[in-house]
Formats: sequence, C-alpha cells, structure tokens
Amino acid sequence: MTDEKPEAESGLRTALVFAMLFAILGAVVVFGYYVTFRRPVLTVIVVRHAEKIIDPNNPDVDLSPAGQARAQEIVRVFAGAGINAIYATQYKRTQQTVQPLSDKLGVPVTIMNSKNTGDLVAQIRAQHSGQTIFIAGHNNTVPEIVAALGGPPFPAIPETEFDNVYVVTVYRVGKARVVKLKYGAPTP
Repeated sequence: MTDEKPEAESGLRTALVFAMLFAILGAVVVFGYYVTFRRPVLTVIVVRHAEKIIDPNNPDVDLSPAGQARAQEIVRVFAGAGINAIYATQYKRTQQTVQPLSDKLGVPVTIMNSKNTGDLVAQIRAQHSGQTIFIAGHNNTVPEIVAALGGPPFPAIPETEFDNVYVVTVYRVGKARVVKLKYGAPTP
C-alpha cells in the first residue's frame, strides 16, 4: 500500500501541473486574441458651421459676428479634447468655424469636398484610427457624416440651428454611439 501512495501523489501533481498549464495557455490565448483583434476607438466630433452672413447672391459667405463668437466657443469647449485632426469643407464658413481651434492647437485644417462624405469617412478610418477628429460640416452633411460613421440617422439640421454637436464614438466599423449635445449660445 505504501508504494501506491507516491504514485497517486505523483499523478495528482501531474494533473495539477497540466491543469495550470491549460489555464495559463487559455489566458494567453484570450489575452492574445484581445490584443490582436481589439480595435482602437475613433472619436469624431461633428458640428455644423457657425452662424453665417445672409447674402442670397453669394454662396460662399463669411461668418457673422455671432458665428465668430461661436467659433471662439468651440476653442473653449474642445481645446482640451485631444483633437488630432480637423476637417472643414471647401466653404469659408466651415473653415472660419474651425480656424480658431486650429490656431490654438497647432493642428492644420484639412479641406474636404462637401459632396464626398464617403471619401471623408474612408480617409478618417484609414488615417486616424484611435484618434479624436473634429469636423465642421453643413446642415445636410452633418447627419450624413454621423450615419456614415455608423451612427443612427438624424434629420437635416434646421437652417436656424447652429448649436448642435455630435460626438460619435466608433467602436467597430459600421457601429457607433452618438451623443448629441448643445454648445455656445442657444439658437432659436
């Protein structure tokens, strides 16, 4: 009987060692999967351009004094948000909306064509994975951008609203969470 006890203990030790090895191997595989396949989160902050001068004869107008004040409010609210890139359309009003933020952060404004939302989203995904991006668009393009990033559909922004901000957190291609907020002076 005494000869069997060391064999039983040896077998138990072997089983425990194998169990521990399988547990460690399982943890390594799970951790490796997590590290390998986890995608960095992309955050995109999207606003409509600030208030503009109304001139029916000029499609490319400047910001009004209220719009210039709102552009300064963007600096106050978003300067500490860790923004890595800034985009605006080919129109002066979007560029003037983000220029104070660009100046404050030292991040250049990348000009995008207002009619190429798909190209913009593809460029952001390819070049800015894991970063925070700021975009100034228009009342009809802001909802397009949010939806193209994987957010829910939003209606076009009313012509008189300039205080909406959409924070889009893209956690997987085609899947995003959106927080819609207000900033600056309320618009009617």
